[in-house]
Amino acid sequence: MILIYLIYFFLILRFTVTLFNFISNPKLTKTGKKYHDLVSILIPARDEERNIIDLLESIRDQDYQNFEVIVLDDHSSDQTFKLCSDFCEIHKRFKVVKGKELPRDWLGKNFACSQLADLAKGEYLIFLDADETITDGLINNSIHRMKLNKLGLLSIFTDQVTVTWGERLVVPLMHFLLLNLLPLRLVRLSANPSFSAASGQFMMFDADNYKTNIWHEQVKGKVVEDIEIMRLVKVNGYKAEALLANGYIHCRMYHSFSEAVEGFSKNFFAGFNYNVLGLFFYLLLVVLGPIAITYFLGIELVMFALSLIVLSRIMISLLSGQSVWRNLLLHPFQLLCMVFISVQSVKKHFTKTILWKGRIIKS
Repeated sequence: MILIYLIYFFLILRFTVTLFNFISNPKLTKTGKKYHDLVSILIPARDEERNIIDLLESIRDQDYQNFEVIVLDDHSSDQTFKLCSDFCEIHKRFKVVKGKELPRDWLGKNFACSQLADLAKGEYLIFLDADETITDGLINNSIHRMKLNKLGLLSIFTDQVTVTWGERLVVPLMHFLLLNLLPLRLVRLSANPSFSAASGQFMMFDADNYKTNIWHEQVKGKVVEDIEIMRLVKVNGYKAEALLANGYIHCRMYHSFSEAVEGFSKNFFAGFNYNVLGLFFYLLLVVLGPIAITYFLGIELVMFALSLIVLSRIMISLLSGQSVWRNLLLHPFQLLCMVFISVQSVKKHFTKTILWKGRIIKS
């Protein structure tokens, strides 16, 4: 029975974290102030012909206009470079460059970001993934957060677009894990690096701070470089913040179930610091825990536990701009997918078969 009560305690703890996030509402908000600082928007791109022009057009159409955009084509095998070149011929604030050969001790995205930073001239650096689109207010509001809180780093968790049912089984797990485990406001309010979260889909740095510390070089071999950079920023005494997108930036990460599983499994185990025991106990408590509660406890405690699960999914869905009814309906199946992804991620780690966009990722 001790394990059952441990499961119940962990469920209550996770609900408390979710409630804290819901009440504190850690979202990027609108400001009435107008800024004119030069911003460098830096985009690493590898085989992104499907997405890249949508992103570039969304940047072009922004209300904020004092920016430069640099796309680094990381040895794409498709038409990414040509599409970007044609776009840059028309729009002179945009340029595309070819990436250098990848050194043996670097991961591809980290090296691409480091090269981009070397080329940037802005007072702020914004790193975006190529499969995103942005809306009016993102740049100005982000600058406001940087200045208001004197941040070295601001990271934003993008609103995720899911079209197929396969995507909907996997992609919502990102916000579920984040908002069910970490009080997001504590990324800024606590100096403790244990409270670190970040999304590589939007990383905004004070340029002087970045060039002093060369953050991507410090994490050149790390799979989850975004969280590692956030930890380093805090360890070095700088202020940082992580927020939800609140509609200002969207991303369709994957286009099918198989793509989503492949993408999540490349770094899911890394998110647990490659700790098999820690991952096992998390899955035991979260996935099998509710089944054990149903079997061993009375109806009142079972209904209370079910209420906590349902309320948590409602709050997380509302915070992340996702469909409430869909996440409630798919919740058991999403957890099963999480188990499957965990097994795949652990297997790939130990067999050294993590492959992403044609490259082996060494963890």
